[in-house]
Amino acid sequence: MATTDGGQIRFSGHTLDKATKAKVHLENYYSNLISQHLERKSRHERLEESMKEEGLSEQQKQEKRNQHAMKETEFLRLKRSRLGVEDFEPLKVIGRGAFGEVRLVQKKDTGHVYAMKILRKADMVEREQVAHVRAERDVLVEADHQWVVKMYYSFQDAINLYLIMEFLPGGDMMTLLMKKDTLSEEVTQFYVAETALAINSIHKLGFIHRDIKPDNLLLDARGHIKLSDFGLCTGLKKSHRTEFYRDLSQAKPSDFTSNPMDSKRRAESWKKNRRQLAYSTVGTPDYIAPEVFVKTGYSNACDWWSLGVIMYEMLIGYPPFCSETPQETYRKVINWKETLVFPPEVPISNEAKDLIQGFCSEVDLRIGSVGGIKEIQQHTFFRGVDWEHIRERPAAIPVEVKSIDDTSNFDEFPDVDLKIPAAPPTTTDEQSGYKDWVFINYTFKRFEGLTQRGKGTKKS
Repeated sequence: MATTDGGQIRFSGHTLDKATKAKVHLENYYSNLISQHLERKSRHERLEESMKEEGLSEQQKQEKRNQHAMKETEFLRLKRSRLGVEDFEPLKVIGRGAFGEVRLVQKKDTGHVYAMKILRKADMVEREQVAHVRAERDVLVEADHQWVVKMYYSFQDAINLYLIMEFLPGGDMMTLLMKKDTLSEEVTQFYVAETALAINSIHKLGFIHRDIKPDNLLLDARGHIKLSDFGLCTGLKKSHRTEFYRDLSQAKPSDFTSNPMDSKRRAESWKKNRRQLAYSTVGTPDYIAPEVFVKTGYSNACDWWSLGVIMYEMLIGYPPFCSETPQETYRKVINWKETLVFPPEVPISNEAKDLIQGFCSEVDLRIGSVGGIKEIQQHTFFRGVDWEHIRERPAAIPVEVKSIDDTSNFDEFPDVDLKIPAAPPTTTDEQSGYKDWVFINYTFKRFEGLTQRGKGTKKS
């Protein structure tokens, strides 16, 4: 509805909303058409390259082209079909956060097992986290390579957003570190090297992770690292917002001159609280670089700081700034020059200590901030690492997987109802209490996910 005011036309909020919604729809429609065309062209080029390398005859090439064309046709057909929670059988809850959870599910038509991340829309809108949710979905679409957890589908209903990702049965680094007191330098070298390569792969795409921590380092069936949780956890938790600590930023260095807890007691205290912090809305600021907390801006170097904190935890048994409360941890991170100390009762090599100090340092002096991955790879701590083939080699700690749905490396959530409440199909924006169109274009289907056939082992 429009009204005139002194010769000027003024539109109602409802009309402006409809116009914005139409604009977003059109932009996404044409953007999708272009990207689909480019993706299809890229798949065809990859096919031609692989056939050239294999040295196939012209007849064999034509057979492969025909098969590929059939797959492309099937992909278009399946893309048009609507995907929903009813297409997946829930098997088990394997993770829980403040605003959602992760379930092990099985796709009913193929038998393939996936990890389904469920996020409540109302929480995302209420906490103004739509941009962060979008960031995770977009990174997972773009970052299709070995160092990142692969996303196969994303879709939504009136209540929830859903991300369907590959299931990595090795669990996460947090669980591994809680099982072990400390890791040897050889084992630490392997995990830090793989994590560095994973972080670098994200940086090359132009992304900053900002939430590198053991919970987000997943282990595949062979025990190798894959990154997860992009953009979502950053800012989602109160602990990642500067306002949460606004009254605490005046801490003095003298506050940290003594710490009566020895390393053993600190490790015990850390392990006791760690899992609770992982599932809470408060979280822990232990791994976050100091510059992320202040409003002066930051670069991808903040991810290298986080890697230094994780490396310290691997070797010492707890992160360097861990405390009884997140607020105290925050104060220690901000005053890291006084609080980054190495306990004499847990000796580590000079090379390891030097690398940790290289990661946890001023931004302009931080290892990797200027020289990137090459500078990190040249550090003496990594002497002997075969960077080119590290992922093909056996992992430092092998993972035992008994079946396609083995969840022995995950926490148990026996009290959770497995049934996912289905949203009523007629729910409107007004009934939901928020503008649902902010999630337009959230749906995604990966070519490999829809065209790979062959059933997995079905649950009986």
